[in-house]
Amino acid sequence: MFGFPKKNGEAPVAEDRNPSWTARLKAGLAKTRGQLGSLFRHGRIDDDLLEELETTLLMADCGVDATQWLLDELKARVKRDKLDTADQLRGALVELLSGLLAPLEQTLDLSTHQPFIIMIAGVNGAGKTTSIGKLAKHFQKQGKSVLLAAGDTFRAAAREQLAEWGRRNDVTVIAQESGDPAAVIFDAINAAKARRIDVVLADTAGRLPTQLNLMDEIAKVRRVIQKAEPSGPHEVILVLDANVGQNAIAQVKAFDKAAGVTGLVVTKLDGTAKGGVLAAIARQCPKPIRYIGVGEGIDDLQPFRTAEFVDALFEGAPQ
Repeated sequence: MFGFPKKNGEAPVAEDRNPSWTARLKAGLAKTRGQLGSLFRHGRIDDDLLEELETTLLMADCGVDATQWLLDELKARVKRDKLDTADQLRGALVELLSGLLAPLEQTLDLSTHQPFIIMIAGVNGAGKTTSIGKLAKHFQKQGKSVLLAAGDTFRAAAREQLAEWGRRNDVTVIAQESGDPAAVIFDAINAAKARRIDVVLADTAGRLPTQLNLMDEIAKVRRVIQKAEPSGPHEVILVLDANVGQNAIAQVKAFDKAAGVTGLVVTKLDGTAKGGVLAAIARQCPKPIRYIGVGEGIDDLQPFRTAEFVDALFEGAPQ
């Protein structure tokens, strides 16, 4: 395992982190790991190996910027440390990737406000509403009370889905049949204050960055939250589907401009060959990755840990 010393004040690993999660993460990243693992069967470092590594990193959606940075750093280390075997190159890559991703590992601290207001955004199909249900369960396991705001008033199925998560987790859901999403969230925040709820999870309608009117609307939702609670929102989470690869970069930049993204949830890592997109995010639009998801189960969303992720990418490669 590749580990880092605990940072001062860093929260301990969640209690529900168990071998089954580690196994699911490794299984989910098997395609990306397979691409990387096949490289290090070469005996020696040569131009062919470095060229193959470049192609593999690009195919894993590391992006041009992160791929070039990793290659430049690797070549410098090969020269400086006189590396000559594929295994040594692998070790250097693990170290560089770990260092690149480590700043994105930041635990979400819910203790700073009550209620702690989390606004959730994302494109259609990213797994936004499902992620809200999983986050509600995760926060409940931490002993927090949770309230859900069904701010996606455009899609009836979203309200119904959120209501089902509420029933499943025994969590109150504030919803309206139709109307202004900002008004629903405003009411939810006031209800949370009255009931002394710890966490408000506010859903918003899925939208594409190119839908400028809807991007303007999400900015309005943020302003209305600030009217209900001047210190809020305390977190703006963008939910990203890992399978979109480099499109994730454009999404982060657009939603950040509209709503001020403070953290990411990366879903659907199970089965993707694009696990390298986290490296692209780290280089081009670094935002804390709060949680990653590898399945549909209630516990298949867990806090992002660099050491776990990198280990899952490389375990099984020749050592």
